[in-house]
Order: sequence, then structure tokens, then C-alpha cells
Amino acid sequence: MALAGCSTGEKAASTENGEVKAAGSEDTLIIARLSDAESLDQQFMSTINAASVTHGKIYEGLVGRDRNAELQPLLAESWEQLDDKTWEFKLRQDVKFHDGTDFTAEAVKATFDRLLDPEVGSPRAGVLSMVEEVKIIDDYTVQFLLSEPYSPLLSILASHEGGIISPKAIEEFGGEDIQEPSGTGPFVFESWTPGQVIILNRNEDYWGTLAKVGRVEFKVVPEETTRTAMVETGEAHIAEPLSIAQFDGVNASQNSKVYQSEGFGTEYITFNVEKEPFNDVRVRKAVSHAIEMDAIRKGVYNNVGGEANSLLGPKVFGYHEGLETYEYNLSEAKRLLAEAGYADGLEIKLSTMDNKERISLAEVVQSQLKGIGIKVTIEVMEYGTFVESTHSGDTEMFIISWRNATGDADYNQYNLMHSSSIGASGNTSFYSNSEVDGLIEEARKEADSEKRIELYAKAQEIEMEEAVYIPIRVIENVAAMSKDVSGFEISPSGYLEINNVSIK
Repeated sequence: MALAGCSTGEKAASTENGEVKAAGSEDTLIIARLSDAESLDQQFMSTINAASVTHGKIYEGLVGRDRNAELQPLLAESWEQLDDKTWEFKLRQDVKFHDGTDFTAEAVKATFDRLLDPEVGSPRAGVLSMVEEVKIIDDYTVQFLLSEPYSPLLSILASHEGGIISPKAIEEFGGEDIQEPSGTGPFVFESWTPGQVIILNRNEDYWGTLAKVGRVEFKVVPEETTRTAMVETGEAHIAEPLSIAQFDGVNASQNSKVYQSEGFGTEYITFNVEKEPFNDVRVRKAVSHAIEMDAIRKGVYNNVGGEANSLLGPKVFGYHEGLETYEYNLSEAKRLLAEAGYADGLEIKLSTMDNKERISLAEVVQSQLKGIGIKVTIEVMEYGTFVESTHSGDTEMFIISWRNATGDADYNQYNLMHSSSIGASGNTSFYSNSEVDGLIEEARKEADSEKRIELYAKAQEIEMEEAVYIPIRVIENVAAMSKDVSGFEISPSGYLEINNVSIK
């Protein structure tokens, strides 16, 4: 009865000699997830949550990353930087798209022409805005001609924005969201039932090493206790994300365990700096001084995830180790509020997605800000609604994370802090500072690594001085995983890595 109460109503687990027997076969990997993808089109998706379904599975890029996050050839066999604005790629000649179309230079050009077409309006176009032209040299050679030098080019091409799309799919869908993705990867798209499940099948004609499982089901299961119970009973093999409150129960289970790995990104609190009262830097600083982050990391997160001092995790190129955050100082917080005209306090709205730790964090922040006369109303939203709300600027103060798909500071800084990225491209703080824009742009062009680090450090110092965000912790990727599963990983970027997964 207890097991039935946790069932999703799909494939029920059975028992054999007192042991749980998985509902699916050893050829089907079932992943229970908090929320659905908002899109399966890599040029329109805005979250790692969505990209995890397609990146490295359906779609592949010219370059990729190995287990140590080092750049490696993928659909390009090699590359060469001919000058500071010209990159040449030699393509593999033994690759076909899932729809049977040959992978050639035409496909590479079609993919990036679509991404950069203003009429298509991709929210990801900004990350490659410096690409002036993708030029075909021959069937298996392309050049990226840039309007200006761009040092992190390879890191972007290795992320989901660099996924190569079948020209046939581009022709069919044009500038509309591609509903039936077709790439070159180890898995082929079968179906998507929004809000329920996305199904992929192994690409038996894959040019590389075949995936070890024949089928993958990404099931949407919003309730965490149900997700983890599915792993315990054999209805699923992986459940993610996993809250810290569930760690002990999962690890104590006979059939599941906790998976953990350090990420590139951070979790943070930020403000819509265009909206009152947070258009006043003194209010933002007051809130920053009033939040005791060490207590939050210990009390809410049980010290899972490292101490953060910026939007960048320590593994990211451009991390500023010496950046100082605001000290916990209630007297200074009250002084700043009074100076801003809020001596008698004020009321604000704090928004978060429906994640247990985020809700607990919001409740702690609510309690802490009460100490300086700020009354906080907590708004909890379903994940997709929360994303839309932050993109449209309907939030005031909110809890969010940015996982960094590339491991380069440019991905954080350009997407989160540059004025051209305001809204759906990532700058949900609606922050605009011409000096910061200039530093980010200069760092993109700079070939010298040390100089790039100095430019990013200066930009981060200005952002901290203007109290645009409050860093909470370095993200740690966590999931509940069946003990029958091996080969599963979550990359530092947050992508689910399943190509080497096998099931007992």
C-alpha cells in the first residue's frame, strides 16, 4: 500500500524474492524531473534544464568538452585561428542528421544564419553577435568571419547554442520554434507530450560510439517525494533536482544513492533595478547588508555548495577570488534605508520557483529583512511561470541561478550584466551600465588571458559596488540515482550526461 501511494500510475514496480525489480527494461533510462523543457529548439531555449534534454543527445556542436571540461573536436575534426577575426573548421565527413541529410558545411552555415537572423529573433543570438558571416570554403570546410576578435568563441560553440540543426528542419520550421528537433547526436527525438514526457531513442546510425541504452524518457514529476520514491521503487532511474532535505533518506535507501558534482554556476538573489524601490542602490545595499549568508548556507543548504562571492564559481575562467561581498551589518542597513527615504520601513515582493530550498531561503530572507523594517511577501511560482516572469520584468526581488554553459566569464557577464541582454537573454536584473558594457566587450576581444581576467575583475567590482545581486552559494549538481545505474554524470555546466549510462 505504501508503494502504491507513491506510484505515478505508469509502470508499476514488482518484487521478486523480496527485492525491487525495475519497471522499465535495462534498455530504457527513465529520468524523473521537476519541470518540463520550455523548448526543444536550442536557439530559443533559455535554461540548462531544457538544454539537458537536447545538448549532446539530439544536437552536437563543432566542438565539445570531455569529462575534465577540456575542449575537444566533435563535428569538426580540427580548427585553426587564421587571424584575430577568422576561425577555420575542418568538418567530419562521415556524419548524417537523424532525417538522413548529410552533415556538410551547408548545414553549419544554415544553423548560424538562422541563429543570427534578426527576423528569427532568437534570444540566444547575442552570444554570437560578433559573427559577421559563416563562409563555406568547400563541402567540409567553413570559416567564421568575425566583426571583431572574440576570444571565447570555442567555449560558445561547445555549449548548446552551438548545436548544429538539420537544414531540412530549418527549412520546415523556418524562424518558428522547432518542435521536432533533428541533429546528429546519439539519440533521436521520438515525441514530446508537454507537461508529461519527452522520449528519445538511440541513434543506431550514430557516427560515434553508440549510447548504451536504447531509449530515454524524461518524465515531468513536480512532487519531489514522488520523484525519489520512483527511484526507490524502480519506476525511474534518476530523479533531479534533489533537495538537501532528501539526502539522508535517499542514501539510507537500499536501492538509491545521492549523486553530487560541483558546478560552474552560482545561486543568487537579485533585483529588478528598474523598479521601485530597487532602482535606488541604497535600498539594494541595505538588503545586502541585512542578509546573513553564512547562516543561510548552513541552515538552508546544510553547507552543500561552496561559498560564493560573485556570479562565477571558482572553476570558471575569470573568477575573482578577492571580490568582497557586503558584510552583515544591520545598523548600516537601517541607515541606508533611512537615507533612501524608508526610515519607517517598506513592503516588497520576493519571488521564487517552487523548489524546497528556494522556498526555505525565501522564508529565512523574509525573517532577516523584518529586522530592518522590510515586510516581505513571498511569491512562489511554477518553474515555467517563474522564468517567464523574470524575463518580462514582472518581478521585484527574486532568487535565481545561472549555471554557466561554457566555463568562461563571458557567458556570465555578457548574458547577465550586459545591457544588450536585458530580458529573455539572461539580464533579468534589467541592469545597464555603460562602463560595465565596455569592460565586457573589451574582455571579449582581448587575446591575452591575464588581461581578460583583469577586465572581468573590474566589471565584477563595479557590479558589486552597485549591489546588483547577492551571491548565495556555488551550485552543486545533485540527483537521486538508482544503484543499478552507472556512467551517469552532470557536467559542471549542469547538462545531464547520459551517453555512457548503463543499467543492471
